[in-house]
Amino acid sequence: MILIPGAYSLFRWGLRPSIDFTGGTVLEVTMEKGMEKDAIQNIARTHLVDLVDITQNGKNGYTFRMKPASEESITAFQEDMQKASNGKIDVLKKDTVGPTIGKELLYKTVASTILVCIAILSYVAYAFKSVRFGVSAIASLVHDMLVMFGSFSLLGHFAGVEVDTLFVTAFLTTMSFSVHDTIVIFDRIREYRKKDPRTKLVDISNIALTETMGRSLVNSFTIIFMLLSLVLMGGVTVRWFAVALLIGTITGTYSSPFIAVPVLLLLDKWKEKK
Repeated sequence: MILIPGAYSLFRWGLRPSIDFTGGTVLEVTMEKGMEKDAIQNIARTHLVDLVDITQNGKNGYTFRMKPASEESITAFQEDMQKASNGKIDVLKKDTVGPTIGKELLYKTVASTILVCIAILSYVAYAFKSVRFGVSAIASLVHDMLVMFGSFSLLGHFAGVEVDTLFVTAFLTTMSFSVHDTIVIFDRIREYRKKDPRTKLVDISNIALTETMGRSLVNSFTIIFMLLSLVLMGGVTVRWFAVALLIGTITGTYSSPFIAVPVLLLLDKWKEKK
């Protein structure tokens, strides 16, 4: 349901990167008295602070996302806002990342993802003595990646959700979780093939899926319930991190039996025809 629109959104609009990848400053404050966004923009322009986005959190909470600026300009911006609002301003969060560091983080994220995929393909192929098992595991992994990236592309375009280093953490965690479930099923298939090599792979796969499905669902639902509580009752700073993990857990649960195993059977049929 989300794969096709998510893939379309990903290729058309892409992801909305946070300052972790673009460089800049995120300033989160609470005010005793609220202010109009136009007034805040005027103060920012006075101090040469380029505000990319202003998000209001609750009644008097604000999150400012700005391009790289000097520390003196940001401090003067805060002081003038406090004078204009006639009330105290409390700084809850202030993160600054330089453009060079942002590019380096993006490069390391892409490089680590490629290395993980190569390592998983090599390990699964070696452990199960067949490249088909490795390719099947990567196929389910690619599916999970498309669903996760596509979901956040849609959220970024329609709800302004940004991807940051926490999203990368959730993404890499999802990759390991997806492969873990797939290996459990593959291991059961390997055991039955050793016991009875004459039985067709499709019959062995059905038995392996039936025996491991209950365990996988129980394991996944314990994680899903915990993540749901974080999404519904957790703080704003971890909400989208929990959403990313929740999407990854759900897709990782069903991709192992419904993507990895069918791909394995398809590759086995191609081998028999050849």
